[in-house]
Amino acid sequence: MQDDFICNTMAASSALPHFWEHTIGSGHATLALRADWQKQLSRCHTELGFKHVRFHGILSDNMGTLVNQNDTLVYSFYNTDQVCDFLLSIGMSLFAELSFMPLTLSSGADTVFHYKGNITPPRDFTAWETLINLLVQHWVTRYGLENVREWYFEVWNEPNLSTFWTGTQQDYFLLYQYAAKAIKAVDASLKVGGPATAGNAWITEFRDYCEKNQVPYDFISTHHYPTDAFGKPGDDTLAQLAASRRSVLREEVIATKVKAGDKPVYYTEWSTSSNPFDELHDMPYAAAFITKTIMEARGQVQGYSYWTFSDIFEENYFSSIPFHGGFGLLNIYGIPKPSYRAYELLHQLGEDILPVEGHHATVDAWVIKKKGLVQLLLTNSALPRHAIKTELIKTTIDHLPNVKDVYIQRIDDTHANAYATWIEMGSPGTLTSNQVITLESASALIKEPHLFIFQNNSIYLEIELVPQATALVTIESE
Repeated sequence: MQDDFICNTMAASSALPHFWEHTIGSGHATLALRADWQKQLSRCHTELGFKHVRFHGILSDNMGTLVNQNDTLVYSFYNTDQVCDFLLSIGMSLFAELSFMPLTLSSGADTVFHYKGNITPPRDFTAWETLINLLVQHWVTRYGLENVREWYFEVWNEPNLSTFWTGTQQDYFLLYQYAAKAIKAVDASLKVGGPATAGNAWITEFRDYCEKNQVPYDFISTHHYPTDAFGKPGDDTLAQLAASRRSVLREEVIATKVKAGDKPVYYTEWSTSSNPFDELHDMPYAAAFITKTIMEARGQVQGYSYWTFSDIFEENYFSSIPFHGGFGLLNIYGIPKPSYRAYELLHQLGEDILPVEGHHATVDAWVIKKKGLVQLLLTNSALPRHAIKTELIKTTIDHLPNVKDVYIQRIDDTHANAYATWIEMGSPGTLTSNQVITLESASALIKEPHLFIFQNNSIYLEIELVPQATALVTIESE
């Protein structure tokens, strides 16, 4: 029978930067002061390779960055320093989302989330500029210019949504202009960008404003989710996803890159859906969707920040249910979900990708070279209620030296799936220490030997992929 995919290892390879590891998302800044949050992020950095972290609310009153004390403005950067000290101690740095508005600078009382981040424009843009300038100058003094040059400064979060910004588009552009001026006054090489919008919005308008008014911007940032603007008002998440299109995020990424011109593009939020209580986040579906989406974003973006690394997260409220459909790669107990294991497989990949011939309706394939190894990454992914079935994928890889060993690591219903084990336990609302150990073990990736045929310096493989499965096949040469 005809192969689904064919790869010639003598073909010219291309660089595969791990752009998906550039940044990872979190909830809001005060969570970064928690020991369990820090422990989980440290694990993600070590095992998954994330370099920057982004979260809301570093300027919010619960961080104490700027408060009014007896009609005197009091700046306090202690809590921000505690966060940044920790990040640098584990080898990470900040993708600094500059939000929300300190109450003493705010022009209104509108807030978002249970922690009440103020979403109004400043009543005095000069005072806003002063705050940003003093904070960034403080960070440069404390951490050194060379360190802070590796950071990214993003102004606000999703200002195109009334949920996050009560001002107009022009108000946001003014907010950005004053912040960019403040940052560049510290050092012209510091990186600042926007518009940090939902749904790939305002990119052309933002660029036009900056270029017309000579406002510096070093990168374009935006967000997207496969649930954006699909379905009817009131539809649940499954209905929204069912109404979406396969590869819609790739379509949007390509369009954004065109709009960004010569500026690098950073998606600073994306996920399998925008629902913070979506069981798909906990299931192998998420691993397959993440892998497919990252495959399709290759070559289009410099950073692709998944939302979020942990279920230690609170926007509506803090859920204590071990698996509640939270955004995180890790649950509140630090147990890896299938999505976490997808990033672990991606982190194992080398940085030289080979061209692959073949096309399949639901299966995508990469072949990568890495120091004596050839790696075959596969995912069988489809949106909910879209056609998908178990596939036997036939692959030939040519021009290999003698093959020593072949093994496979899987993520599917019966592999690396702690959620399924939790369901089998009866879905307990809290976990004992022994249950945590059991679930951690159930989440693990397992290296299993895989049958192969090797002749005439070519290897032939047949890999069975159930629906919403991800697999990494590693071929070791002698």
